[in-house]
Amino acid sequence: MSKKAVYREYAEKRIDSFIFFVLAAGAVAMVFPLVYMFLSSFMTKNQILSADFSLLPKPWRFGKYSEVLKKPEFIRGIRNSLFVALPVLAVGSLTSSLAAFSFGKLKFRGRSNIFLALIATMMIPFAVVMVPQYVMFSRWGWTNSLLPLIIPGFFGNVSMIFFLRQNLSSIPDSFVEAAKIDGMGYFRMYYSIFLPLMKGALMTQVILWFMGIWNDYLAPTIFIQKERWFTLQVVIRTFNSYYAVNSDYPLIMAASVISILPTLLLFFFFQRYIIESLAISGVKG
Repeated sequence: MSKKAVYREYAEKRIDSFIFFVLAAGAVAMVFPLVYMFLSSFMTKNQILSADFSLLPKPWRFGKYSEVLKKPEFIRGIRNSLFVALPVLAVGSLTSSLAAFSFGKLKFRGRSNIFLALIATMMIPFAVVMVPQYVMFSRWGWTNSLLPLIIPGFFGNVSMIFFLRQNLSSIPDSFVEAAKIDGMGYFRMYYSIFLPLMKGALMTQVILWFMGIWNDYLAPTIFIQKERWFTLQVVIRTFNSYYAVNSDYPLIMAASVISILPTLLLFFFFQRYIIESLAISGVKG
């Protein structure tokens, strides 16, 4: 092997080592706040406020979790978040998969233009439309209820429509022609043939949508002012403003840990399906 080749191989190894170090440092920087949040939920108030930084609890206190779960506003926040997530996912997944099937396999005039217009709405940030939405929902009498968080979701999710349509593009159009020859209508065709074929991608998108609904903070803060309708993330906000005055940071951390458990468990159990679905949806066109 020539000196030039040896030098090139050595340089590539150094570059790879540097990239690995940078990525590892970034991963630690992102994960550390979660680790510290979890550990501090077992600490005492004095240990958190101490000038001497300590990562491990001394001693370990487990009582804050039971204290959080005994608070009615916290349980009510979980209930309200579920009241939003479950009907939205049930109805919205149906309408989104139907729309994806229509855009992916049905032939009608203006299909591509309508789909592009729909995808273009993904570029519009929520901050642009939240004031018009608030005015509209106020006139309809929907504010201070869960309706502004539920009803729009019934009409589907643009991201889900896009990814399911990309997934359907890998299925031959000959399936549609064969189903027509067998006398199938479009809805039966969707239900009997294409829905089972895209159930993996659909499940992945449902999980991602659930994570978005469960972690949503901005929309409930804008549309809901009554405490009885606060979702879980808004309840965490009220804990932060109320208990931080008493420096009860372990309780706030315990509530935060409980709030992220459902999304973390879903991701860890289904991460392979999520990654595979996103990869397939990204390369199929």
